[in-house]
Amino acid sequence: MQSRSRLYHWEIEPHVHQGLYQVLWLHAGKAQVWLDEQRETAEGPVAIVVPPGVVHGFRFAPDTDGLVLTLSARFLVEGDFQSVGNAFRSLFSAPGLLRFGASAPVAVRLDALLQELAVEFGAPGSTQSPVAGWLARAVIWRLAQARALGGDTQTAHPHQALFTRFLLLVEEKFLDHWPLERYASRLGLSTARLNRLVRARSGRSALELVHERLTREACRRLVYIAAPAASLASELGFEDPAYFSRFFKRRTGLSPQRWRQAHRTAE
Repeated sequence: MQSRSRLYHWEIEPHVHQGLYQVLWLHAGKAQVWLDEQRETAEGPVAIVVPPGVVHGFRFAPDTDGLVLTLSARFLVEGDFQSVGNAFRSLFSAPGLLRFGASAPVAVRLDALLQELAVEFGAPGSTQSPVAGWLARAVIWRLAQARALGGDTQTAHPHQALFTRFLLLVEEKFLDHWPLERYASRLGLSTARLNRLVRARSGRSALELVHERLTREACRRLVYIAAPAASLASELGFEDPAYFSRFFKRRTGLSPQRWRQAHRTAE
């Protein structure tokens, strides 16, 4: 938190993330916190929970000490973590502050887990190690337990839980090319209501978010997997490579081959 906030004179202007889940852990210090239309005062130790689509900003007291954990929904669906998945959905069902006593055992455990997670990220070979993922899941589990037991200041939005469920469902099913009607049905909504919900939380249509996720995965595979674009198209659920090429060019402005060449040249 210090290395990031000092660059901006301890003030982070209100902004929004799409598809990212954040926990800010204030070990010590104070902060003014904006979560959508609400303003809160936070004093460490406190966890600030920020689901996707929530406008958030901060003004920290100088030398505030803490860490920021940022997760994508992919973190949840990689592997068999049903119990952690439930904790994840519970924790990020709404933005809010989870306040702890300075010497509370749960605060001590959370701080130790997050410090260990920070060390793990900086260790050689950490990208190949599963330890960071295990530690992050332990943090989410502990925070979800704390929220379930109460003591948090929750800035609830009536549709936040549904929006989070939609994003998680997209992560699970975007390669299956589900129509919007199927997403809506799984969530117990009409297609029109799903679109209104997603547009209210993200400013974009539900289909746009699905296509954005599919495009991001295509970009990743084009860079890191040395397979022909036609083969990748099949892995991405496109039966017709030509249709995949048109879809990708419409989204990025380049054909898959040219995008791959441009990205590798840039590197």
